[in-house]
Amino acid sequence: MIVEHIGLDQINGPLIVLDGVENAHNEEMVEILLDDGSKRTGRVVQIEGDKVIIQVFKGTTGLSLSNTVSRLTGHALELPLSPEILGRVFDGLGRPIDGLGDIYPEKKSDVNGQPINPVARVYPRNYINTGISSIDCLSTLIRGQKLPIFSGSGMKHNELAVQIVKQANVSDGSDFAIVFAAMGVKNDVAEYFRKSFEEANVMNKVVMYLNLSNDPIIERIITPRCALTAAEYLAYELGKDILVILTDMTSYAEAVREFSSSKGEIPGRKGFPGYLYSDFASLYERAGIVEGKPGSVTQIPILTMPNDDITHPIPDLTGYITEGQITLDRALDTMGIYPPVSVLPSLSRLMKDGIGDGYTRADHQDLANQLFASYSKVQDAKALASVIGEDELSPNDKLLLKFGEAFEERFINQGYNANRTIEETLDLGWELLTILPESELDRLDKDLLKEHYEPLKAAQNQ
Repeated sequence: MIVEHIGLDQINGPLIVLDGVENAHNEEMVEILLDDGSKRTGRVVQIEGDKVIIQVFKGTTGLSLSNTVSRLTGHALELPLSPEILGRVFDGLGRPIDGLGDIYPEKKSDVNGQPINPVARVYPRNYINTGISSIDCLSTLIRGQKLPIFSGSGMKHNELAVQIVKQANVSDGSDFAIVFAAMGVKNDVAEYFRKSFEEANVMNKVVMYLNLSNDPIIERIITPRCALTAAEYLAYELGKDILVILTDMTSYAEAVREFSSSKGEIPGRKGFPGYLYSDFASLYERAGIVEGKPGSVTQIPILTMPNDDITHPIPDLTGYITEGQITLDRALDTMGIYPPVSVLPSLSRLMKDGIGDGYTRADHQDLANQLFASYSKVQDAKALASVIGEDELSPNDKLLLKFGEAFEERFINQGYNANRTIEETLDLGWELLTILPESELDRLDKDLLKEHYEPLKAAQNQ
């Protein structure tokens, strides 16, 4: 039975308070009727005895303490779902904004989702090819993984997100789709995303959820939950392999901070609430493969580090929950290298179990180890050159500098429209290693050197 409550006990910013409410539930949706006949939506965010605190999505302007009518619906926010959501664009609450009409749902699901039983999780295997060498070779994205991108303000993370959407695919030919959620973006950025996907003719495999910077913060908090609910439906009920891209998690976290402040909660580090870790976990842990269910959900959350500080609470807490990170480097970005992936601090913790023979290529892991090791030595050679001068370096150190320059210009830098296969990426890695003498390749065994390195070196010497 739906009970109407007439009048409000208190209005505080975006929050309203009702007294004498029985049987209310956290996250329950509330319909709010104004004097002029218009309707707004709210959500129960806190319960103290029979007192209920409700956040109003469109704000509290125009609400009356005496005449406002509130109806508790008895259920949380539910997202309408059907196969026709593919190719559609929705706002942060899952309402269509592409002019193509409403969704006729096969079902409705609670956007807060259900926790995945750890025992039911299947260990992620196989990889998702992004066409980007620095990711595919050195920080491989594994199906069912959560692998964030750590960027900085003004860097090209939006372009990288678009490129991944345009190029990502799975090698075994299974049904693949992408759920893209943008939070707190400006109108021109939202239009850039939508136009880029349409021009690349990939819109038919993309579901978009757009929360703009002028939308209410409560919508920003719900947007990634809508996206993940859609992803779970497409994966576990329709059998698709889903890649979820969430940008920008910094905007999301700042919305959580503002929301927490409006409730009068005690702030923690940098003003963020103490439950930010568990809040992030409620999103990130919705990635994975579930035993007995078809499909998979893979996540790439994108966040901009305030002041490029990787110890800031947002990247710091994200790193605890996720399985690695891809870090973008401002120095490479300034040099005009795209994508400006900083290889050394980037890693994929599940990479070793989803590459190699049967997945990518048998030499993948050894080649990646050698490229990491050699590029690390490049940094040492650069540091030494800054002290004694490049002319005083040993011949091997000079070759390391040459390798480092070629590695950044040819391997990391590949351009916005370059889509490399995994074979092209690995072959390029071997080609770059021929710059170095065999004595520097201490991570490769003799069989691999004989199969890949020596023929290329012999061809160059002819």
